[in-house]
Amino acid sequence: MSLTKKTSDLKKRMRDALMGGGQVAIEKQKATGKMTARERIIALVDPKSFHEYDLFVEHAGKDFNMGDKYLPGDGVITGTGTINGYPVCIYAQDFTVAGGSLGYMHAKKITKIMDHAMKLKVPIIGINDSGGARIQEGVNSLAGYGEIFYRNTQASGVIPQISVILGPCAGGAVYSPALTDFVFVVDKISKMFITGPEVIKTVLGEEISMEELGGARVQSEITGNAHFFAESEQECFDQIKTLCSFIPWNNIKKAEAFPKKPPRSRSYNIDKIFPTNPRQPYDVKDIIRSIVDDSEFFEVQSMFAANIVIGFARLNGHTAGFVANQPLVLAGVLDVDSSDKAARFIRYCDAFNIPLVTLVDLPGYLPGVDQEHAGVIRHGAKVLYAYSEATVPKMTVILRKAYGGGYIAMCSSHLKADFVFAWPTAEIAVMGPEGAANIIFRNEIKNAENPEEMRKLKIKEYKEKFANPYVAAAYGYVDAVVEPTETRNMLIHALEISAEKIEVRPNKKHGIPPF
Repeated sequence: MSLTKKTSDLKKRMRDALMGGGQVAIEKQKATGKMTARERIIALVDPKSFHEYDLFVEHAGKDFNMGDKYLPGDGVITGTGTINGYPVCIYAQDFTVAGGSLGYMHAKKITKIMDHAMKLKVPIIGINDSGGARIQEGVNSLAGYGEIFYRNTQASGVIPQISVILGPCAGGAVYSPALTDFVFVVDKISKMFITGPEVIKTVLGEEISMEELGGARVQSEITGNAHFFAESEQECFDQIKTLCSFIPWNNIKKAEAFPKKPPRSRSYNIDKIFPTNPRQPYDVKDIIRSIVDDSEFFEVQSMFAANIVIGFARLNGHTAGFVANQPLVLAGVLDVDSSDKAARFIRYCDAFNIPLVTLVDLPGYLPGVDQEHAGVIRHGAKVLYAYSEATVPKMTVILRKAYGGGYIAMCSSHLKADFVFAWPTAEIAVMGPEGAANIIFRNEIKNAENPEEMRKLKIKEYKEKFANPYVAAAYGYVDAVVEPTETRNMLIHALEISAEKIEVRPNKKHGIPPF
């Protein structure tokens, strides 16, 4: 056969493979409002940057007439491309081919590109759209999932791992996204659950739709399994591109620096945002925007455990991870969910050399039987562990309340924060003035001619003596009491001088956090 004929044969084979499950299956996919697997990859990576590998891989199934079936690429597309000019490895399950089901060779393609990402030290992005394990291949399908989970774990903290749920992701398949760093979901398209509605109905007699059980909004608001929620696939891809602009490509590098920009002070004036009344709530995200470059704050898990805020921003062009109590929600208390949310983000930032900025305003941990029985002790300890373990530069700013265990947990100097700043409005104490006065001055209030007047007097006395930043500053627990408008300058300076920070820890295999 001549070279021309061989080339022609190659092109025909490529055309057949590139059609995936065929025109009918493609049209059915688009009718549900979903892009095809290749369209998704092209929409995500830089123009003309995607290079596909293993196009001609074929499935290994022989039973149940599988030997007679042709599954192009075995239902998954793998390759490399660039995002914002930087290389990434990527795979996308093709629902038009056998429902994107995972068989032995399907899994081999995924693990191969994951190994490639680890060798190259670049992010791995997985687009999930699959009916689950291919039943016809039996234990080989389960083995494939196990190989993927193992690599997710080995890659954790080495390269960024991003999961995009753009269709069903059920059964064992959900554990791969759960092991990755960030999970993206799209409204009315993403579905995640261990057991589907039919199984639940059979076992428990409960009827529930797929959307109500594990839809995008459920995973974003209730379970916290998803980190980013989008209304469309294109919005989701734009979110991924933004995230990639904030994070480093591996655990050896630092995030790419950008040209520095001042905050948009007309929109976010710190003096106007922060209330003079200490009981009045405010949006801590506006405080962050009044401090960071171009007032750009990229929030993570915005819909889950909203009493704490986490996300990325830049200070003088350099990425920082922000953790902040949100006074608008439950007065910013720490509880089971917010503790999990914060601790995981802290550990991510520490693994990838991203400095941490903590803004503190909370009355402590959320009290109550439900919280105690849900394990708030164990979950709350995760925050303590994460901050204590972190060796990246850690800057803390106490805005207002910092009471009890909450003061310690939110990256206090005792957990080895590198710099602790406090605004003049800061109140650092074992508990709030009202509760403290009722305990300390119980007898004086009880025996007074006017107990209520005496109580107010003692509350004022306690505030003047303890509910301020100066007692803590006198002991060196606060490094500087600063004007709110000076916060940005202080943080930028602190980040600059701690850029080469090295902290040596005891030699050990690994710690045992309160998982």
